[in-house]
Amino acid sequence: MRSPKLDLNLFVVLESIYEKRNLTRAAEALFITQPAVSNALARMRKAFDDPLFISTSSGMVPTPFTENIIGRVREGLQLLEASATEGDVFVPATSERTFRLSMPDLTEAILLPALGEVLQQQAPGMRIESYFTPRSELSNALATGKIDFAIDAPLIDDPQLHQTRLGCDRYACMLRHDHPFAGEALTMDDYLELDHIQVSSRRQGSGIVDAELKRLGKQRRIQIRVQHYMVAPLVALRTDLALTAPTQLLKRHDARMVELPFPIPSLEWHLYWHRSSEQDQASLWFRSKMVEVMSGKVN
Repeated sequence: MRSPKLDLNLFVVLESIYEKRNLTRAAEALFITQPAVSNALARMRKAFDDPLFISTSSGMVPTPFTENIIGRVREGLQLLEASATEGDVFVPATSERTFRLSMPDLTEAILLPALGEVLQQQAPGMRIESYFTPRSELSNALATGKIDFAIDAPLIDDPQLHQTRLGCDRYACMLRHDHPFAGEALTMDDYLELDHIQVSSRRQGSGIVDAELKRLGKQRRIQIRVQHYMVAPLVALRTDLALTAPTQLLKRHDARMVELPFPIPSLEWHLYWHRSSEQDQASLWFRSKMVEVMSGKVN
C-alpha cells in the first residue's frame, strides 16, 4: 500500500466516525457540516484505497483496515494533544476529565465508594464511568480509547499495555449466624456436606474454587449459580447455603466467616492502561488515587 500524504485533520474525522458510527453525529461532535465529513471520508477512501467504513442499518461499520489502524491513529492524536499542552499543569480541583473504567462488580464495590469520596474532595468536576468489558476485548478497548483503565486478574499479556499490581485478597467461607453448622472450623467433609452458591458470569464452566477441589479429587454441591458477587451474600444470609468468596466482600455482611479446609490461590487485581496515556498528567494522578485506595492508604 502506498503511503498517502494526508491532512492530519482527516484522522480526527476518521476517529470521530469510528466512535460515533454515524456521519451526522460525527459532524456534530466536530462542529462541522455533514457534507464536510462525507468529503473527508471520500478523500481518505481514495488515499488508502479502502472503503474504511461500510454503511449498514446499524450504522457505519469499520472495515478490517480501519480496525487495524484506529489504535495507532488514536495514539498519535493523543500524543499530539499531549505535546500541545505539555506546559500545562494538571489541577485536579478544576479538572472536568471523564475516566472510563472496566472492572467486575466485586472490584466496583471495593474501589468506587472510596474513590468517589476522593474525587468529591479533590476533583469534584472529574467523572467516572464504569463498564464491564470481557477480558478478550480489553486490549482493543484500551487501544481504541473506549476505556481508559481496566482492572482484572494478572492474565493479560500485551506489550502495548502497562500495568501495576493493585492488591490481593484471600478466600473464605460465609455462613449466616444461625446456620445449622455450628462448628468453629470446617473440615473437608464438613465443606462438602454443605450446599453452595457458585458465582460465575459464564453459563457453563467452573471457577477457581471448583478447579482447586477438582485438583484434590473433590466436588462440592452447587445449589444456586449467580452472575455477580454482590448478590451472592444476600442469598447466603437467607438460606443454609455456603458462599466461598474474597474476604473483602464477606466482611461487608453480618455473617460468620470461616477459614477454608483447603488452599486456594489469592485473588489478585492488576490495573492496566495503554502506553499512549503513560505520561498524561491527569491519568497519572488518577492512577495514583486508585492505587492508594486499593492499598488502603485512603480511607
